[in-house]
Amino acid sequence: MTKLIIQIPCYNESENLLTTLDALPKDIKGIDEIVVLVINDGSTDNSSEIAESWGAKVVNIKTNKGLANAFRTGLQEALQMGADIVVNTDADNQYCADDIEKLIEPILSEKADIAVGARDIANIKDFSLLKKFLQKSGSAILRLLSKTSVEDAPSGFRAFSKQAVLSLNVFDNYTYTMETLIQAGAKGLRVTTVPIRVNPQTRKSRLVKNIFDYIFKSAKTIIRMFIVYRPFRFFALFSCLSSIIGFGLVCRFLYYYITGNGNGHVQSLIFASIFLISAVLLLIIAILGDLLSINRKLLEDIQTRVRKLELK
Repeated sequence: MTKLIIQIPCYNESENLLTTLDALPKDIKGIDEIVVLVINDGSTDNSSEIAESWGAKVVNIKTNKGLANAFRTGLQEALQMGADIVVNTDADNQYCADDIEKLIEPILSEKADIAVGARDIANIKDFSLLKKFLQKSGSAILRLLSKTSVEDAPSGFRAFSKQAVLSLNVFDNYTYTMETLIQAGAKGLRVTTVPIRVNPQTRKSRLVKNIFDYIFKSAKTIIRMFIVYRPFRFFALFSCLSSIIGFGLVCRFLYYYITGNGNGHVQSLIFASIFLISAVLLLIIAILGDLLSINRKLLEDIQTRVRKLELK
């Protein structure tokens, strides 16, 4: 018996929530039971009452703690409810609910652990040219860092297998989209992309207050996750850069010294020493970070096993 839980993080969505709920599929081939889970993230309107009267299971968070926390809470609740597959969608009816069947197909056929819905960014009229460029370039960076083939990294329309839900952790308080992809790549989870449709925009994004704020927070999340899951590569890269600069300064000094014009270029040796010492320190940090990442992997493996025992 395969159980699908459609989770919907929700914050003050009384105007759009009922439309979103009504659009959800009632029957899907290969699925025996569909349960709708609404995570009410401290809404001050009647979103919770609308969801309950519709027949959805509602988890109420007393105060608004953000999208990432609501997503994390939803995954935990979905596991307790016996989910085999979890689909995450938005409460503002952004994504076409009819595509849920297509989204979970790679999970059902065991071809993937995570399926990410890819919007046709180029043809979304509500997106500015700058936003389209940032979406495309951001996804390209995520593909490089996470070693996945995802085409629309910021997309929140996703399907997760039970194993993926058991394995993932969400630390960031801003968004889960980029973090889960980097984790998936690091943990060897299979990620695939599924083309999806979108509905006309009903409101402005609450996550993207302005482009520069979004870029700053997204970059911070990417760097943080790269340090956590690729510490050796991150610090070794800067160690190499520091070494190259240091040796370049040494070569500069030697050139002027050999050509008989070494006076006044001793500062090259001083700066070379600083960069070379920094390179050694960064390499030590890289090695220590790699050792800590091994310990983290062991702890995550224990956590996954504990989660499975708790479900039993």
